[in-house]
Amino acid sequence: MADSEFVYDPESWSVTPAMKAAYVKNGYVLVRKMLNEAEVRKVRQAVENNEEIQARSYSRDDGSSRRSRVSLWNHPGDDTTGRLARMTRVAGTMEQLMGGDEVYHYHSKLMMKDAHTGGRHVWHQDYGYWYNNGCLYPDMGSVFIPVDDCTRENSCLQVLKGSHHLGRVDHIKVGEQLGADLERVEQAQKQLDHIYVEMKAGDILFFHCNLFHTSDQNSSDRRRWVFIVAFNKRANNPYKVHHHPQYTPMTKVPDSALLESSDGEFLDGKWFIKLDDDTSIKDRDH
Repeated sequence: MADSEFVYDPESWSVTPAMKAAYVKNGYVLVRKMLNEAEVRKVRQAVENNEEIQARSYSRDDGSSRRSRVSLWNHPGDDTTGRLARMTRVAGTMEQLMGGDEVYHYHSKLMMKDAHTGGRHVWHQDYGYWYNNGCLYPDMGSVFIPVDDCTRENSCLQVLKGSHHLGRVDHIKVGEQLGADLERVEQAQKQLDHIYVEMKAGDILFFHCNLFHTSDQNSSDRRRWVFIVAFNKRANNPYKVHHHPQYTPMTKVPDSALLESSDGEFLDGKWFIKLDDDTSIKDRDH
């Protein structure tokens, strides 16, 4: 994983040609220590202390009677989570890794795998969902931001390095999730490196929408909460109205805005998604 791993330096940070090359070749870039301790505490307090984000969560069965909770919203807002999604360090980096064309906020979510009960997420590509939403091109990506340390014991993300070059594969229903065609996954595993992406809170992972990824059940005594922001290119505006937004201009904020945020207006304009609103699986079943 070394050729896709970098360390954040606030004094000299820029998206370098080496980072862009790693993203193109491997499908992801991992940046260590991208949030400092104060920023991690700010984000953790924002998601822990807001009752609404918990009340609006839903879950899906993983096919083995385990569940993980998710709260998902379509517009970033101006609270701590919204500023984290829009800050230059996050949105600007993703935009540069995706080629430099304008991107917009597609959705954000808090993934909550609680101790002893958190369900697995089957092998999948994010574009396996988003393709059904009218996004013609795989010009999309996700930013994976741990709220808690992510280890093999509490279900860190796993990826198949370079698997985005396989293109989109068919996805089928597994429990209440969509999973990539298992025959394709098994063949890919024979040829590609299977990476356990262990991360500390403060590390950030940027990855391509066609990268195969999964995570196990959390049977440990430690929870695993992760904040994820998805971006789409303006030029890839969905051709049909769906449960995620079509192109909506996104105003980036300076990195300093994160610690200056207030969580008193958490729900303003965020457009939360309920389980019944999420039609990706329903559409795929037709």
